[in-house]
Amino acid sequence: MKILLTGANGQLGSCLQDLAETNPQFTVIATDFQDLDITNEQAVIDFVASTQPDVIVNAAAHTAVDKAQTEVELATAINAKGPEYLAKAAKQVGIPIIHVSTDYVFDGTATTPYLPTHPAKPLGIYGETKWQGEEAVRNTLAEHIIIRTAWVFSEYGNNFVKTMLRLGGEREELGVIADQYGCPNYAGDLAAAILHCCAQIKGGNTAWGSYHHCGDLPTSWHGFTRAILAEGLAQGKLSKAAKLNAIKTEDYPLPAPRPAYSVMDCGSMFDAWGVGASDWRNALSRVIAKL
Repeated sequence: MKILLTGANGQLGSCLQDLAETNPQFTVIATDFQDLDITNEQAVIDFVASTQPDVIVNAAAHTAVDKAQTEVELATAINAKGPEYLAKAAKQVGIPIIHVSTDYVFDGTATTPYLPTHPAKPLGIYGETKWQGEEAVRNTLAEHIIIRTAWVFSEYGNNFVKTMLRLGGEREELGVIADQYGCPNYAGDLAAAILHCCAQIKGGNTAWGSYHHCGDLPTSWHGFTRAILAEGLAQGKLSKAAKLNAIKTEDYPLPAPRPAYSVMDCGSMFDAWGVGASDWRNALSRVIAKL
């Protein structure tokens, strides 16, 4: 099965390539913006027509949440128009698309885990443009899977786990937000879920629609950091850890608003595709061991 992967150099793209290399049923055409500019409609159409993939996996995104507040045009081009062009190209050659989205399409006012059917209400430009991308995919191509994820970490790139390990070892005290809740997700587990869906598509599964894939248990950024530092100490990656202080969102103002609660329900993805939530604590241990 030939997979056209965008965003190949990101956390998810890197993990997906690692997993695909160990599975002979998959061939990955790995692209990043240097190889394929998804904001160029004609370039996308020509590339898909020439490579003839069996499925497109769109892992490309403008993920700099705060920068998106001022880089509106760029965020719109990558997060909204790019998915539309990919879906159009997929439709022309008769293949499905798997598009990765975000928990930031929600406003965080819920008190129970968000279902995929919950109305979207983004708070910032990042979430708004990602929602526009979702809608473009839905309106363009029926044969789609949209997977919302959250709080992604891995052994690749810059991410929260690496930052907290570094700061936790450098500083005497560390203040981390304790009133925002979500479900950390290992990029490798999300990649495995996507490849599983690809295999299911090849086998005839047509449960198209929107789904959630994230960690199995919710936590706060403070709780996530506590787990990171504890694992770092246990594995000898840290000789000491900073004293961890819980702070409120208002104590650490940022340009873009964040949802206070973005816990998502992954049940429908398990029912339709046989993919369960990520055991993020186990994954965290494996990631820190690799660092």
